[in-house]
Amino acid sequence: MAANEDQEMELEALRSIYEGDLCFRELSPVSFQYRIGESGDPKAFLIEVSWPETYPQTAPVISMDAFFNNTISSAIKQSILDKLMVEVEANLGTAMTYTLFEYAKDNKEVFMENQPVNTVTSVSNSISIGTPDVPPSKKKEKKEQLSKTQKRKLADKTDNKGELPRGWNWVDVIKVK
Repeated sequence: MAANEDQEMELEALRSIYEGDLCFRELSPVSFQYRIGESGDPKAFLIEVSWPETYPQTAPVISMDAFFNNTISSAIKQSILDKLMVEVEANLGTAMTYTLFEYAKDNKEVFMENQPVNTVTSVSNSISIGTPDVPPSKKKEKKEQLSKTQKRKLADKTDNKGELPRGWNWVDVIKVK
């Protein structure tokens, strides 16, 4: 459990404030992550706040080492951490995890203004280019799984080019009196 009463109260407050918020993650009772920005946003980043035993009298440990942040330059990360530490100094002695997360959300654009977006976009483009290859390979597998009888029936229906004759799927309309 959290080391002291202040931490326990803040832990309960964080749990109730961020309940159902997909951006918030409690890693342990003294360690939390918050994603600033939507998951598809190239300027989104993740902040991790951990409380030492003497928190909130001493500063929490703030980290941006999460894999989610691997496309952000180290200079931008350091700049964000420096700005967050100014907030920490101003709030020493009080519960500040919520304040830090909200401060980061409010200042996301300023924090990330010098972050080049193109590095992230090129990564996502290469991912999306690879996905259309998946359906054709599945179709090939299905064709290979046809039984001999099914193959014969298919061959009987098609001409020498492998095309079905015109009208093969037409339906006769019968007038009933």
